[in-house]
Formats: sequence, C-alpha cells, structure tokens
Amino acid sequence: MDSIKDSIVKFLRLDNLISNLTGYVETQVKLAKLEVRDEVAKILSRGLVIGSVILFAFLFLLFFSVGLAHYLNGVFEQPFIGYWIVAGFYALPCLLFLIFNKPISAHFEKYFAKHIKNKDK
Repeated sequence: MDSIKDSIVKFLRLDNLISNLTGYVETQVKLAKLEVRDEVAKILSRGLVIGSVILFAFLFLLFFSVGLAHYLNGVFEQPFIGYWIVAGFYALPCLLFLIFNKPISAHFEKYFAKHIKNKDK
C-alpha cells in the first residue's frame, strides 16, 4: 500500500510541491518576524525621540517660568507676585480643560478615529 502511495506521490511530483510549500511557509514566517522587529524598532525609536523632546521642553518651560517669575518679582517690587502671575498663566488653561473636558475629548476622539481610519487604507 505504501509503495502505491509513494508511486502516486512521485508520479504527481507532490513531494517537490510539499517541500516547496513548506519552504514558502517558513520564509513567510521569517519575513513576518523581520517586519514585526522593524516596526517595533521604529516605534521604540520614535518613542525615545518624542520622550526626549518632551523632557527638554518640560525643562525649558520650568526654567523659563522661574526666570519669568523672578523678572516679574523685580518689576512689581513684590517678593511673590511674579510666581502668582506665572501660576495664573498655568491655572487658566488647566481650568479651561477641566470645564470643557467632554467637548475636547470628543474632538480628539473624532480626530484620532479619522486618522487611524485613513492610515488603514
């Protein structure tokens, strides 16, 4: 029975087809792994760059705010008024975000949904 099966496989050249198909599947798996590695590397590098930019922007904002507060203290000749003014500049957007939280969130949700939908095409 096995000899008949082997004869049919050899006659139809299925052994070559099976080995080629196996090689193709293995190659596709390796290619998928390489693509995933490339995407992960891109995401990590973008994250590192964005994180660095955020860190330096935060440090700039921090030192700029302290310098501005010191300058305003000298202008108004009060020891703490500059710090209160700078704090007010930060409190205003914070309050606006708290008050208009739902509309802002809905706007960003629509924007990101549209952006992701366009990226899938």
